[in-house]
Amino acid sequence: MDPTRLEAIPLFASLPGPDRAAIAELVRPVAVADGQEVATQNDFGYSFFAIEDGTAEVRVDGETVGRLGPGDFFGEIALLCTGRRTAAVVSTSPMLLFSLFEQEFRRLERQIPALAGELRRAAGERLAAARA
Repeated sequence: MDPTRLEAIPLFASLPGPDRAAIAELVRPVAVADGQEVATQNDFGYSFFAIEDGTAEVRVDGETVGRLGPGDFFGEIALLCTGRRTAAVVSTSPMLLFSLFEQEFRRLERQIPALAGELRRAAGERLAAARA
């Protein structure tokens, strides 16, 4: 995949070019139809996702608690903290996602400490907000 596509994702945009190139080698583009559940609350989480295009709702116990769009990401909490999805994510339009399976996610976590730190910060903030 062309690493310049990752520049549209704030999480990746500030990384040096070689780091984005390493990520581009590992991500897998995924097309999602409108109305598709991309992540199911309480399921084991094995993938991380970043949104290139499209929109989604974040739902906890069936209630919409947030909205996601281009540049947003999800799935880091299950991979870094809980092992399970803390919310469902349902597309509200066709979407194009970048997906990393757990093995690739762990590899990047070791290779790019700045990325790992940002993901851990985001996961902590999201967990704290969910508890509030």
